[in-house]
Amino acid sequence: MLNARMPFAGNLLTTGMGILPHKEMERALDLALSVDVPFWPQLPRMSYCEDMYVQAAENFPGMILDLENRRLSLQTEKFFTELENALLNLENDDFLRMSPQFSATYHHFLAYDLSHYTAIRGQLEGPVSFGLNVLDENRKPIIFNDEVRALLFDFMARKANVQLRELKERNKNAFLFIDEPGLQSVFSSVSGYTNDMARRDLEGFLAQIEPPRGIHLCGNPDWDFLLNLDIDILSFNAYNCGEIFVKYRDGIKRFMQKGGMLGWGLVPANYDEFRQESPERLLYHIENLWQELQKAGFDLTEMLTQSMLMPATCALMNPDEFKTVEDAYGWLQKLSRELRRKYLPDVVGALE
Repeated sequence: MLNARMPFAGNLLTTGMGILPHKEMERALDLALSVDVPFWPQLPRMSYCEDMYVQAAENFPGMILDLENRRLSLQTEKFFTELENALLNLENDDFLRMSPQFSATYHHFLAYDLSHYTAIRGQLEGPVSFGLNVLDENRKPIIFNDEVRALLFDFMARKANVQLRELKERNKNAFLFIDEPGLQSVFSSVSGYTNDMARRDLEGFLAQIEPPRGIHLCGNPDWDFLLNLDIDILSFNAYNCGEIFVKYRDGIKRFMQKGGMLGWGLVPANYDEFRQESPERLLYHIENLWQELQKAGFDLTEMLTQSMLMPATCALMNPDEFKTVEDAYGWLQKLSRELRRKYLPDVVGALE
């Protein structure tokens, strides 16, 4: 079932992680353009301004950006001083878009001819993760400041829409991931930001964002929580969390029946995990996951037309810097071709 808001079939097409470990922009862009659905890479090792939290923070009131110590924080007095200007500019696309200072890679990506790809993809750090990880002067997460939180979700939704519209100008099938690694901690007893609070805030946030929009995270949250959100694609770490994820059969079935697409994070990009794997072992792993769902009544062909393939995680700290990540992307393309030939032979000719 193809969702009208997701204007292309998944068909095990490949895309990548937003973050890459490269310090050289052109090499990173070459890798990001090597997958079926290209993306603009975030390169925090090239510049701290290319960090996903820093990019999301541009023009948010009260931000203190310490480039030398690679630290981002909020100063409460500065927030209230700058709040009026932010509110006056919430309809101003220039105020909300990423400037070249905060993402040179984004602007270089937009300069390519991207119209011939099936789709392209962008990303923005999500408000829950941003609010939990950015601290104020008292080292308190800013999501617990009611005045800050009241603006945070609205500001990030508007920022996402500006990016999505810019991407759609380059490719009509563009879509956006909201990166929410912090959602895993929402369901722990130590967060203090409850799942009820997250559901309320995220539902309002997602309702403001133009489709197609999805959520990406590498951790292991409450999958029913995510599958019940109003999103068009869910990207997850199938390498580490797949066995748990496929147990949520009712939630997966509802999500796919309404046209949702799944991004299966298959190939590990971390050095230690990658070194212990092989393409054959990864094929065995993903086919076992799919077979478990097939035994539960899922139509395998239909499910795979609503599925994409991705790396399992980003990897910034590998001892060989970018080599393992580039090798992982090579495996990803190889596995995608093999799996399409086996399970989706009717679409192979059109895609290759």
